[in-house]
Amino acid sequence: MQSAIEIAGVRVNPGSRQSIDIPLPSFYTHSAASMPVHVVHGRKPGPCLLVCAAIHGDEISGVEIIRRVLTHKLIDKIQGTLIAIPVVNVFGFVSKSRYLPDRRDLNRAFPGSETGSMAARLAKILMSEIVPHCSHVIDLHTGAVYRENLPQIRARLTDDPVTEAMARAFGLPVILNANLVDGSFRAAASELNIPVILYEAGEALRFEEVAIRAGVKGVLGVMSHLGMRRKSAKHKDTRTLIANASQWLRAGQSGILRALVASGSKVEAGDTLAYINDPLGENSETICSPISGIVIGKTNLPLVFEGEAIFHIASYEETDHISDHIEAYHEELDPLGDGPQIDEPPLV
Repeated sequence: MQSAIEIAGVRVNPGSRQSIDIPLPSFYTHSAASMPVHVVHGRKPGPCLLVCAAIHGDEISGVEIIRRVLTHKLIDKIQGTLIAIPVVNVFGFVSKSRYLPDRRDLNRAFPGSETGSMAARLAKILMSEIVPHCSHVIDLHTGAVYRENLPQIRARLTDDPVTEAMARAFGLPVILNANLVDGSFRAAASELNIPVILYEAGEALRFEEVAIRAGVKGVLGVMSHLGMRRKSAKHKDTRTLIANASQWLRAGQSGILRALVASGSKVEAGDTLAYINDPLGENSETICSPISGIVIGKTNLPLVFEGEAIFHIASYEETDHISDHIEAYHEELDPLGDGPQIDEPPLV
């Protein structure tokens, strides 16, 4: 039997689970604030996996992903420990904002400081209270407001077979080999030699059922890979291909965008992706893809300013193959399709 674990002064015994509120700086109304943490501490020793969401307060899909993982019928029988934090940036979450009240980006404040800005102090709490217990991390994110991301894993994979194995175990067709960003949680945890993968899917302030289902399936897949739970008898491996490069396309002029391709679409170099016109239909600009690849992100807002990011394209050597895998994967998770049904009613 493994030893008890203690977080923020709360002891969690093996074979039990406990919700913990980590104290945070209070609201200026004098109302108390806390970071909600749930610990599932198995009887037998094993990895300690942290799954966290809403580091950006408006990225709410991860909150629902974690809720579904914690209600999974076999979650109490895991080996090792699961630490789940559905809302890291409590202040941004309350105000439906990506940022903290001081307009700082929490995901650029790590590893943090006890005497720094509000963002630095919040980052320090996560790094001191939670991360020392962890052996692996899954960080759940979405696209920005009005911008959707195709379900994808981002991780630094170069010369890191442990992280790559985690990324593949998540089971998504799209994996992006992404460099670490200074000040990010991913970079801070990686500095401590903790393997981290980042899940990106959907749009800020929106629930998207396929993105949520993919996230739940992915987290459970990583737990199976780490030996924390048995692999489902119905599990089948998803063909994944790693993209080593991606490119954002930006609007060359301000105007009204008419997009012609959806997320997940295969595009060839020179393909027309969209048109931008002024409200009179004049001053037209044609947006063409400079590379061949897969659209892994796009804006959902037809009103754009010059320089605004409108399409994110990942390049692959085997574009046809990855396109087929993406289509099959989405059909499997589509709540209106013929794939396996889950206990949770689909969100609409």
